[in-house]
Amino acid sequence: MKRKTVYIIVAVVAALVLLTFGAGWYMLDYALKPDYNRRDTAVVYKQIAYEYPWTRPWIDSLKHARALRDTFITTPAGERHHALFVRNPRSMGRTAIVVHGYTDCSIRMLPIASIYERMGYNILVPDLHAHGLSDGDDIQMGWKDRNDIIRWIYVARRMFRDADRSPRIVLHGVSMGAATVMNVSGEKLPDGVCCFVEDCGFTSAWDEFSHQLGEQFGLPDFPVLYAASMLCKLRYGWTFGEASSLKQLGKRHTPMLYIHGTSDNYVPSAMVLPLFNMNPAYENKADKTLRYNDIWLTPGCAHAKSYHDYPYEYERKVKKFVAKHIGRL
Repeated sequence: MKRKTVYIIVAVVAALVLLTFGAGWYMLDYALKPDYNRRDTAVVYKQIAYEYPWTRPWIDSLKHARALRDTFITTPAGERHHALFVRNPRSMGRTAIVVHGYTDCSIRMLPIASIYERMGYNILVPDLHAHGLSDGDDIQMGWKDRNDIIRWIYVARRMFRDADRSPRIVLHGVSMGAATVMNVSGEKLPDGVCCFVEDCGFTSAWDEFSHQLGEQFGLPDFPVLYAASMLCKLRYGWTFGEASSLKQLGKRHTPMLYIHGTSDNYVPSAMVLPLFNMNPAYENKADKTLRYNDIWLTPGCAHAKSYHDYPYEYERKVKKFVAKHIGRL
């Protein structure tokens, strides 16, 4: 009788373990699977024309002049990664690298990139790993993507080299792209990276998945999220907990503009305050004093809709912040 009870307990525990890891595997595939229609660029251009009609004449003019160009690089892993770029004759060595969000692509960032083109900047808009025209089979939630963006920084420095001026670069990301540029900010970077703009980024992959697990499935973190994170480590080499923009921000004092919609339920707007408070100031190189970063909570905006809902004020805020750190024409 005792032996039978032990067998039953072992069988139940084994079944629960298998069920947990099965659920974790499903969650991992569900969360990190790319959009397999991502290469249909014609559809994305139509979406942009509908959502941001004021950018259509600009994009059409770039295409007509063949100024909107493609470039590809090969990563150390042998993957081909893609970016769009526009060379601006008024740049004076200044470049904006604009980074898209989850299951999105470079084309979707052209409306925000247009802000920098009007400011006279070169623009480089990459497709992250497993997005758009870039190779890859798994979404990296802005964590391993940070290394790809650092690679694009070096590409931009070579591509837009100005013999008379030192490079000056701003990184601007939205959603997962915002998490990416915050992750980049914690790394040792080449000279010339002057400031960052993060728009509705999450504190960590763990926090975002925890929120989505509760919102979509009504489940607590334990045990599924723990199992999925462990499987992610085994399968892709990183965990949800280490993919932390919050920790990256704590490494360095970096000029950063934080933007977040107050009605964002996808990446909860409450996440922006811990991010800002982790890195509320930066060192002014001129006088070695600490200056405060900027934060803007956009009233009533849903996820990644701040520019859509407040285009003029968004552009004004970005121009003012970036000009402070990179300089005016």
